[in-house]
Amino acid sequence: MDNPENQQINIYDLTHAELTTLIEAWGFERYRTDQIWRWLYQHKVDDYGKIGNLPADLIKRLDSETRLGVLEIIDTIHSTDGETKKFALRLPDGQIVEAVLMRYEGVRRTACISTQAGCAIGCVFCATGQMGFARHLSPGEIVEQVLIIARMLEDQGERLSNIVLMGMGEPFHNYDNTMAAIHRFIDPDGLNIGQRHITVSTVGLVPGIRRFADEDLQVRLAISLHAASDEERSALIPVNRRYPLDDLLGAVRDYIEQTGRRVTFEWTLIAHQNDTPEQAHKLGRLLHDLMCHVNVIPLNPTDSYDGNPSDNNRVAAFTGIVDSYGIPVTVRVRRGIDVSAGCGQLKAAIIKTSEG
Repeated sequence: MDNPENQQINIYDLTHAELTTLIEAWGFERYRTDQIWRWLYQHKVDDYGKIGNLPADLIKRLDSETRLGVLEIIDTIHSTDGETKKFALRLPDGQIVEAVLMRYEGVRRTACISTQAGCAIGCVFCATGQMGFARHLSPGEIVEQVLIIARMLEDQGERLSNIVLMGMGEPFHNYDNTMAAIHRFIDPDGLNIGQRHITVSTVGLVPGIRRFADEDLQVRLAISLHAASDEERSALIPVNRRYPLDDLLGAVRDYIEQTGRRVTFEWTLIAHQNDTPEQAHKLGRLLHDLMCHVNVIPLNPTDSYDGNPSDNNRVAAFTGIVDSYGIPVTVRVRRGIDVSAGCGQLKAAIIKTSEG
């Protein structure tokens, strides 16, 4: 008996083993799983009817009992320079998440994707944090964001090269589903994205960092820092009260020792708040003995936060001081300012329009 649509399985939620179990339960041979898997993740098929080497009765069963994704693109906006494209995606329960494609010079094509609808962390300058937490995304809902962007690129003769889990939500708050999606990304028989081309960004959930150290992966770790004292950081990132800097940096040191991998610290520069010479010296003293890199970016303004981005002179002064402590520091290119590319900004605009 066929399932009604609302009971269909999102096929992207299934691991290879789970898909095998399903296919065998339907009475088909185990090797069919490998065929389906390649169509899903290598060919990135968006319609079961495009699959050419499966028996018709298996195609019919897939079509009736599973869904080839659940995300609906409800808005797409392009930056004026053509280098950034942002997608608003509706989930089956009506929640909206965002994904962003960023093109960089050369062949680097990066997908910045969400792991939650909303966010429970509440960073004061973040549009996602301002809207609160709705729910975790499933592994399939995380993976499908990447597939949407990868398909679009391949249609244009390009290839997705990098993935950043730095969109809406805190990846380590949705740890298990995030890791399941990452394993789908790096699967040599699947999307086959190089591990070092994937970055997970966290605000510093200490248990998540410690678990991540045990994963034996080459996936990059980035930590949103934004302040170099507990008082200042707690004002920007309330979760710092639960995981203060001593605990956070202790976990980072253990992570570096265990993995041998460098950690990136993200620092959003807010004019006359955390971009002062005093703040730069504090940061230098805090991180000078760590194998790390500091990535700074001027603030993406939001309606609910009155901070402003630092100007070029303040950015240069700040990075110069941090560099003087022997810490590698770069200024991240601001992408998609004219398309609300900051986390949650497009969703906030959609909600505002619907309410207005």
